[in-house]
Amino acid sequence: MNKKETVVVTGAGGTLCGPIAVDFAKKGWNVVLVGRTMEKLQATADKIHKEGFDCLIITADVKDEARMKEVRAEVNAKYGRCTILINGAGGNQSDAVTTMNEFDPAELEEGHAGRGFFDLDMGRFRDVIDTNIMGTVIPTRVFAEDMIAEGHGAIVNFASMNTYRPLSRVPAYACAKAAISNWTQWIAAYLAPAGIRVNAVAPGFFVNDRSRKILMTPDGGLTSRGEHINYNTPMHRFGQAEELLGCVNWLVDDQAAGFVTGITVPVDGGFLCSAGL
Repeated sequence: MNKKETVVVTGAGGTLCGPIAVDFAKKGWNVVLVGRTMEKLQATADKIHKEGFDCLIITADVKDEARMKEVRAEVNAKYGRCTILINGAGGNQSDAVTTMNEFDPAELEEGHAGRGFFDLDMGRFRDVIDTNIMGTVIPTRVFAEDMIAEGHGAIVNFASMNTYRPLSRVPAYACAKAAISNWTQWIAAYLAPAGIRVNAVAPGFFVNDRSRKILMTPDGGLTSRGEHINYNTPMHRFGQAEELLGCVNWLVDDQAAGFVTGITVPVDGGFLCSAGL
């Protein structure tokens, strides 16, 4: 790509999308950081500024279509039309996570220990689905109009290992991320005549602030769940955010991946290719 692209990154304050945004900025592209928390976005912006580049920070809820249209107007006024969209906003909530791997009859008794499926807060369950699914659908709908006007564009959605395997304890997140792969295929076929390619990445186990508490002990060791994940990952380690950059850069490159659309690429250290046996 020789043209200076305008890139919108949602969830740009996160562990994975922050480095992606910084990498785009280092290419000299116009980078827009979108997220709900200014403090997290500013941390990413500080890294971009440290590299000698500029960016635009916009706080917004990606589930709010009216607000996302305002974001598009701000982007157009500052940089022009968006041609690359990274749908990285998402995540899970503890109230939508079980502490049990399987049903126990005690779960139906009042005052039982632990949190099973029948204890989950359905409001939080819906929130997780909304954030991950509608938080991808709405920005796509908003910024695809810019890409149509430009005659080309590339969108990268964020799927997960939960897209392929419903990992224990995270039913809402697994449900939502499975939908992302299907949505990626549907919208890729729909937008192909407009010259817009849509793909997804499915990160394996990368440690962020939330998962660190689940996978690692305070002294930097591994919890039993962390050990189990590493055992079932052929590379026997967690991923580093920078290890997503090559895949994302390939997917948004109209020359290198110009005939690639509708796929979800695992970046998982081999997790999906091993049964752990």
